[in-house]
Amino acid sequence: MRAVVLYESMFGNTRDVATAIAEGLGTEVDVEVVEVSQAPSNVTSNVDLLVLGGPTHALGMSRDSTRTSAIDKAGDGLVSPGIGLREWLAAVQMPPSTAVAVFDTRVDKPRVPGSAAASAHRKLRRLGARPVAPAENFFVEDMTGPLLVGELDRARRWGEQLAAKVTPAPA
Repeated sequence: MRAVVLYESMFGNTRDVATAIAEGLGTEVDVEVVEVSQAPSNVTSNVDLLVLGGPTHALGMSRDSTRTSAIDKAGDGLVSPGIGLREWLAAVQMPPSTAVAVFDTRVDKPRVPGSAAASAHRKLRRLGARPVAPAENFFVEDMTGPLLVGELDRARRWGEQLAAKVTPAPA
Protein backbone atom coordinates (compact mmCIF):
# COMPACT_ATOMS: atom_id res chain seq x y z
CA MET A 1 0.00 0.00 0.00
CA ARG A 2 1.20 3.50 -0.82
CA ALA A 3 -0.08 6.85 0.44
CA VAL A 4 0.86 10.38 -0.54
CA VAL A 5 0.26 13.31 1.82
CA LEU A 6 0.22 16.49 -0.21
CA TYR A 7 0.10 19.84 1.59
CA GLU A 8 0.10 23.61 1.18
CA SER A 9 1.46 25.58 4.12
CA MET A 10 2.13 29.23 4.72
CA PHE A 11 3.70 29.36 8.19
CA GLY A 12 4.59 25.69 8.71
CA ASN A 13 1.58 24.59 10.74
CA THR A 14 -0.09 22.65 7.92
CA ARG A 15 3.26 21.08 6.99
CA ASP A 16 3.66 19.91 10.58
CA VAL A 17 0.17 18.39 10.57
CA ALA A 18 0.91 16.68 7.22
CA THR A 19 4.09 15.18 8.68
CA ALA A 20 2.23 13.93 11.76
CA ILE A 21 -0.49 12.37 9.59
CA ALA A 22 2.23 10.67 7.55
CA GLU A 23 3.75 9.30 10.76
CA GLY A 24 0.39 7.76 11.64
CA LEU A 25 -0.11 6.38 8.14
CA GLY A 26 3.43 5.02 8.16
CA THR A 27 2.53 2.47 10.81
CA GLU A 28 0.70 0.47 8.09
CA VAL A 29 1.57 1.85 4.63
CA ASP A 30 4.46 3.34 2.70
CA VAL A 31 3.97 7.10 2.73
CA GLU A 32 5.47 10.13 1.02
CA VAL A 33 4.96 13.76 2.08
CA VAL A 34 4.99 16.31 -0.77
CA GLU A 35 4.63 20.12 -0.79
CA VAL A 36 1.94 21.04 -3.34
CA SER A 37 4.21 22.95 -5.75
CA GLN A 38 6.42 19.84 -5.99
CA ALA A 39 3.53 17.45 -6.64
CA PRO A 40 2.93 16.01 -10.10
CA SER A 41 -0.42 16.91 -11.67
CA ASN A 42 -0.96 13.27 -12.60
CA VAL A 43 -1.81 10.92 -9.74
CA THR A 44 -0.97 7.39 -10.84
CA SER A 45 -2.80 4.19 -10.00
CA ASN A 46 0.01 3.11 -7.66
CA VAL A 47 -1.23 5.69 -5.11
CA ASP A 48 -3.66 3.84 -2.85
CA LEU A 49 -4.53 6.89 -0.72
CA LEU A 50 -4.10 10.58 -1.45
CA VAL A 51 -4.32 12.89 1.58
CA LEU A 52 -4.56 16.63 0.86
CA GLY A 53 -4.25 19.50 3.31
CA GLY A 54 -4.04 23.26 3.33
CA PRO A 55 -4.70 26.31 5.43
CA THR A 56 -8.14 27.88 5.49
CA HIS A 57 -7.97 31.35 3.92
CA ALA A 58 -10.98 33.62 3.47
CA LEU A 59 -13.54 30.84 4.00
CA GLY A 60 -11.86 28.18 1.83
CA MET A 61 -8.74 27.19 -0.04
CA SER A 62 -6.11 29.88 -0.55
CA ARG A 63 -6.05 32.14 -3.62
CA ASP A 64 -3.31 34.32 -5.08
CA SER A 65 -4.60 37.31 -3.10
CA THR A 66 -4.69 35.48 0.24
CA ARG A 67 -1.23 33.99 -0.37
CA THR A 68 0.06 37.52 -1.03
CA SER A 69 -1.22 38.51 2.40
CA ALA A 70 0.54 35.50 3.93
CA ILE A 71 3.78 36.45 2.16
CA ASP A 72 3.57 39.89 3.77
CA LYS A 73 3.30 38.24 7.20
CA ALA A 74 5.82 35.43 6.66
CA GLY A 75 8.48 37.22 4.63
CA ASP A 76 11.17 34.75 3.62
CA GLY A 77 9.72 32.09 5.93
CA LEU A 78 6.82 31.16 3.64
CA VAL A 79 6.67 27.37 3.27
CA SER A 80 4.59 27.12 0.05
CA PRO A 81 5.60 30.03 -2.17
CA GLY A 82 4.21 28.51 -5.39
CA ILE A 83 0.80 27.22 -6.32
CA GLY A 84 -1.80 26.24 -3.75
CA LEU A 85 -4.23 23.36 -3.46
CA ARG A 86 -6.85 25.24 -5.47
CA GLU A 87 -4.57 25.46 -8.53
CA TRP A 88 -3.28 21.92 -8.11
CA LEU A 89 -6.83 20.54 -7.95
CA ALA A 90 -7.76 22.52 -11.07
CA ALA A 91 -5.01 20.75 -13.03
CA VAL A 92 -4.85 17.26 -11.50
CA GLN A 93 -5.61 14.06 -13.37
CA MET A 94 -6.33 10.95 -11.30
CA PRO A 95 -7.84 7.51 -11.79
CA PRO A 96 -11.56 7.31 -11.03
CA SER A 97 -12.37 6.30 -7.46
CA THR A 98 -8.95 7.26 -6.09
CA ALA A 99 -9.18 7.00 -2.28
CA VAL A 100 -8.76 10.45 -0.74
CA ALA A 101 -8.89 12.25 2.59
CA VAL A 102 -8.61 15.97 3.26
CA PHE A 103 -7.64 18.19 6.17
CA ASP A 104 -7.04 21.82 6.88
CA THR A 105 -5.63 24.10 9.52
CA ARG A 106 -7.83 26.89 10.77
CA VAL A 107 -8.11 29.37 13.58
CA ASP A 108 -9.79 28.02 16.69
CA LYS A 109 -12.55 30.62 16.91
CA PRO A 110 -16.26 29.89 17.22
CA ARG A 111 -18.45 31.13 14.40
CA VAL A 112 -15.61 31.44 11.88
CA PRO A 113 -17.18 29.93 8.76
CA GLY A 114 -15.47 28.21 5.88
CA SER A 115 -13.00 25.40 5.54
CA ALA A 116 -10.27 24.65 3.01
CA ALA A 117 -10.82 20.94 3.71
CA ALA A 118 -14.54 21.13 2.94
CA SER A 119 -13.82 23.00 -0.32
CA ALA A 120 -11.16 20.46 -1.35
CA HIS A 121 -13.45 17.57 -0.37
CA ARG A 122 -16.22 18.87 -2.69
CA LYS A 123 -13.77 19.40 -5.56
CA LEU A 124 -12.31 15.89 -5.19
CA ARG A 125 -15.78 14.33 -5.23
CA ARG A 126 -16.54 16.23 -8.45
CA LEU A 127 -13.32 14.77 -9.90
CA GLY A 128 -14.60 11.26 -9.13
CA ALA A 129 -12.39 10.59 -6.10
CA ARG A 130 -13.63 8.36 -3.27
CA PRO A 131 -13.40 10.02 0.16
CA VAL A 132 -12.54 7.52 2.90
CA ALA A 133 -13.20 9.94 5.78
CA PRO A 134 -14.97 13.23 6.42
CA ALA A 135 -12.90 16.41 6.04
CA GLU A 136 -10.84 17.02 9.19
CA ASN A 137 -9.89 20.34 10.81
CA PHE A 138 -6.77 20.97 12.90
CA PHE A 139 -6.60 24.17 14.93
CA VAL A 140 -4.11 27.00 15.33
CA GLU A 141 -4.21 29.82 17.86
CA ASP A 142 -4.18 32.55 15.22
CA MET A 143 -3.37 33.07 11.55
CA THR A 144 0.34 32.33 11.90
CA GLY A 145 -0.01 29.65 14.58
CA PRO A 146 1.06 27.90 16.62
CA LEU A 147 -0.97 24.72 16.54
CA LEU A 148 -3.05 24.13 19.64
CA VAL A 149 -1.61 21.70 22.16
CA GLY A 150 -2.46 18.11 21.22
CA GLU A 151 -3.18 18.74 17.53
CA LEU A 152 -0.09 16.88 16.29
CA ASP A 153 -1.00 13.85 18.40
CA ARG A 154 -4.54 14.04 17.03
CA ALA A 155 -3.12 14.23 13.48
CA ARG A 156 -1.01 11.09 14.08
CA ARG A 157 -4.08 9.22 15.34
CA TRP A 158 -6.08 10.38 12.32
CA GLY A 159 -3.31 9.07 10.06
CA GLU A 160 -3.49 5.70 11.84
CA GLN A 161 -7.27 5.65 11.37
CA LEU A 162 -6.88 6.44 7.65
CA ALA A 163 -4.35 3.61 7.27
CA ALA A 164 -6.80 1.20 8.87
CA LYS A 165 -9.48 2.23 6.36
CA VAL A 166 -7.37 1.50 3.30
CA THR A 167 -5.32 -1.47 4.49
CA PRO A 168 -6.81 -4.89 3.80
CA ALA A 169 -7.65 -6.87 6.93
CA PRO A 170 -5.28 -9.77 7.60
CA ALA A 171 -6.57 -13.14 6.45
